[in-house]
Amino acid sequence: MSQPPNIYIIGAQCTGKTTLVKNLHAHFESNSSHEPPVLITEVARTVLKQHSFTAADVVNPDRSFQLQSLILQAQASAERQATQTGQWFISDRSGADPIAYALRYVEEGRANQLIQSDEWRELRTRMQDAAVVVCEASEEARSWLADDGVRLMPEDVDDWIAMHRVFCRFLQDQEIDFQVLPAWVGDHQERVEFVLQCWDCKKERGPRWVVTDF
Repeated sequence: MSQPPNIYIIGAQCTGKTTLVKNLHAHFESNSSHEPPVLITEVARTVLKQHSFTAADVVNPDRSFQLQSLILQAQASAERQATQTGQWFISDRSGADPIAYALRYVEEGRANQLIQSDEWRELRTRMQDAAVVVCEASEEARSWLADDGVRLMPEDVDDWIAMHRVFCRFLQDQEIDFQVLPAWVGDHQERVEFVLQCWDCKKERGPRWVVTDF
């Protein structure tokens, strides 16, 4: 049996990524004919803790560049470990995440250093072969904005939506297929089904997804 495509659940903070990944993993453990996927989670939180960064560092250009570089390296390491053991995975972030945050909070030239890195070249290729779902930040989901004391909180809903758009534009620029999971799809099972449809499409090697409305 061929290895199924990996799944990336990505996007701005507070968009339900972690809950969705856990629900997807539960689905595959109980319903899939494939071996259950490995979960790649908490990469950024682990880096924050190990290297004594805080959420405030994300908006400090120098500290943010250091942080996003470490997150990019950690994501590459986690994915490499999974693939070297022949396992497929679901990840609640990707190599695109630290670059998206660098594009928003670090000067463009330094963000481009991450884009040109060996780590991103490796991760980009893997993402192009995967099902990539971006969880939407929108006015409809403003109630999801809850400070957990760790992650960076947006200034307001407009700031949150702007971060979402950075993700989408970067993925388009990098020629990575993706689908936006609308925020109005709030039911947990419906969100799982949305991702499974994207995943099935990727397995069937259907036409490139074209996303223009974000």
